[in-house]
Amino acid sequence: QVQLVESGGGLVQAGDSLRLSCAASGRTFSSYAMGWFRQAPGKEREFVAAISWSGGTYYADSVKGRFTISRDNAKNTVYLQMNSLKPEDTAVYYCAWAAKQYIVGVTATRYDYWGQGTQVTVSS
Repeated sequence: QVQLVESGGGLVQAGDSLRLSCAASGRTFSSYAMGWFRQAPGKEREFVAAISWSGGTYYADSVKGRFTISRDNAKNTVYLQMNSLKPEDTAVYYCAWAAKQYIVGVTATRYDYWGQGTQVTVSS
């Protein structure tokens, strides 16, 4: 059973930075893609970023150039560095574990396991 625990959310001002972390356990972390999604109140969950088992990265257009996803396979941890935050980035952020080895996707259906979420609030 995979377990994911996010941390690092908080309340910041527009233009500030935050780094989210997601600690994983339960399977061979290095063989699976990992993703970050977010959900704002009244909206559907949306893709933010993904990183493949080999380090390839994928981003939503809305965060490209501001957010960076990375992973440390020795620590079974994936990170999301968020810079130049905007009020529209306010959401609960979830990390996700891909459903199959060596498959990476940008839709929620590609992921089987989810963390509990961490709140990010950006004030203007």
